Amino acid sequence: MKKILLIRFSSIGDIVLTTPVVRALKSQLDCELHILTKKQYSGIYQNNPHVDRVHFFEKELLEVLPELKKQQFDFVIDLQKNLRSLKVKRALNCSSASFPKLKRQKWLLVNFKINKLPDVHIVDRYVDAVKSLGVVNDNKGLDYFIPEDSFINPAEIDSRLGKTYIAFVIGGQHFTKMLPPEKAASIITKLDFPVVLLGGKEDAAKGDEIKKQAGNNTVLNAAGELSLDQSASIIRQAAVVITNDTGLMHIAATFQKPIVSLWGNTVPQFGMYPYLPGSENQSFIAEVSHLKCRPCSKLGFKKCPKGHFKCMLEQNEELIVQKTLEFL
Repeated sequence: MKKILLIRFSSIGDIVLTTPVVRALKSQLDCELHILTKKQYSGIYQNNPHVDRVHFFEKELLEVLPELKKQQFDFVIDLQKNLRSLKVKRALNCSSASFPKLKRQKWLLVNFKINKLPDVHIVDRYVDAVKSLGVVNDNKGLDYFIPEDSFINPAEIDSRLGKTYIAFVIGGQHFTKMLPPEKAASIITKLDFPVVLLGGKEDAAKGDEIKKQAGNNTVLNAAGELSLDQSASIIRQAAVVITNDTGLMHIAATFQKPIVSLWGNTVPQFGMYPYLPGSENQSFIAEVSHLKCRPCSKLGFKKCPKGHFKCMLEQNEELIVQKTLEFL
């Protein structure tokens, strides 16, 4: 039995996007699968039944390298591909594989709007990294496993959620990837269904603002009130998910939910759009495609570099509402 280490340090969405590789390794190989990640994301892997052991660190790799060396791994799969993961591979001194990050192609798209990126989802690039082991994509999509104690009955939070409701993910890692509160509120007022707002603690005030601007009592602000697993439980039971380009978008894809994704400074061409093999018609990408300044970054900014933020402010609310209602 081979002992394999898979490396992915962060973040939520990127880790969820590695789960097809995790599942394929365990189902197609006779292997003992270990994971190396950051402590704050370790729970995602620890809840995954395809993972045998999770190693994690808080700040420095030195916290975990001695234990990793003891494991005597046969193979390392590097799905992070940075200086830290290179340090791990050198320390373990065994066979390894990685994936193409396509930095040059992304740079060309961001800086010169020249698209030389392959039309290949990041999941398929991850799977390509393990082809040398005889592993192939099973096309069963993404995985996210919710512990029983994190399951939430939406009706127990609010009786209006006992029927059809919409989950609206208002958070994100960068300002330029998030729909402004006034746009979110305007969309909600056009939807005649209960809406649950999801996000982190840093999004709670924004959720209150959206709820106030929406001016109705069909909005429940759960931003900052739920754990990641509890938020996933709410998403799993939602009829439709409206979401910024963020980790919860990929969690929604694990449950094959209809997704209306809102794209600001980033673009789907980077290969990280909702991964729904066989159910691509369950996804609608809302973007202001005519803007010559997009993408302005492969990640995001604290404010719009141009000062106009048209990529979000010019989002077509009517179309977003139309597509959301079509999914219901």
